[in-house]
Amino acid sequence: MAAGSLAQSAAPADAPPASVANAAATDKPVETTRGKLSYYGRGFAGQATASGESFDPEALTMAHRSLPFDTRVRVTNRKNGRSVVVRVNDRGPAVAGRIGDVSLAAARRLGMLERGVIEARLEVLAPDASPAER
Repeated sequence: MAAGSLAQSAAPADAPPASVANAAATDKPVETTRGKLSYYGRGFAGQATASGESFDPEALTMAHRSLPFDTRVRVTNRKNGRSVVVRVNDRGPAVAGRIGDVSLAAARRLGMLERGVIEARLEVLAPDASPAER
């Protein structure tokens, strides 16, 4: 984390970035992928992610092999229909055959804590539009 970055933020440390918190269900995806998704939790808390951020299991984030950092992705559990919008801040997953790893908080919202691995749909969302464009 860059020195002084905490002083620049007026939002509480546990608040998701505005782009994630304000993501509307009507945001149109620009790309869709389906496959197996897993999650990583508290054991990685505080470790540096590939983007340089400290991993926060309570943030709505995910690891993806190739999407640019800060990309917003709507993740949907194909079995129960629950979805959450996350932000890419890490690389992974390390396990072959999976399309991503989400944080513990995202996994909780997706209802996947018990199963650990789910069939999911990832929808890459367009960058935030101005309010007039929404």
